[in-house]
Amino acid sequence: MSETPLGRFCWYELLTTDLEGAQDFYRQVVGWETGTWQGEGPPYITWNNNGTPIGGVMQLPDDALADGAPAHWLPYLSTPDVDATTARAEELGGGVIHRMEIPEVGHISVLRDPGGAVFTAYQPSEDTPGHDGPPALGEFSWHELIAGDLEAAWSFYSDLFGWEKTTQMDMGEAGIYQMYGRDGKELGGMMTRGDDMPPPCWGLYILVSDVHASAKVVKELGGSVVVGPMEVPGGEFILQGIDPQGAAFALHSR
Repeated sequence: MSETPLGRFCWYELLTTDLEGAQDFYRQVVGWETGTWQGEGPPYITWNNNGTPIGGVMQLPDDALADGAPAHWLPYLSTPDVDATTARAEELGGGVIHRMEIPEVGHISVLRDPGGAVFTAYQPSEDTPGHDGPPALGEFSWHELIAGDLEAAWSFYSDLFGWEKTTQMDMGEAGIYQMYGRDGKELGGMMTRGDDMPPPCWGLYILVSDVHASAKVVKELGGSVVVGPMEVPGGEFILQGIDPQGAAFALHSR
């Protein structure tokens, strides 16, 4: 068993209101296969990319629905010590939503950053999922934080996970878009939310072969395209959308 890295995006979980419908949508849009996790508790389906599990999908819990939570994606960030990460998150002004130990899987702590964006700190029982190399088709390629306040968010995450600033882009009235990474690899960007943006949240981009072709499939399957397809610096293309169950997602192609 290798040492668990700190601050790797290693698992991606969709909490949805329609387990079968969500599987059908992402199978066709992204090309993932699905599998069934043979553990205890409610049904848990894994997202498999060319046979490798990269995430999962489960029914949005009743208590979350009662609290008004929509269907949503949740990123998992690895840590060698989930207790220490959780305690530090609280010291830095974050909050703890839920903690649990999953036999043969590991310890998880669902956390809220000071601005309100939700993520999971994960200490795996075995080797950490994911890798630190360039993303392949069907993997998550960019991790974008719409922050309550960029500087406060940066102070929180850089302290908690050791991320480093890379480049930044001045977007004029929209403010600074700050890129960040770890171990020399760029992971994503973060910015202060504007008045027309959703509440603070993580936006997770999946690498596909052609965003324009994917946009057509999204609409055919009952999803909606909110932004794009549009070109971004570097000659790449993105779209941001809403799946049929109401979860926000994003796609990226080169």
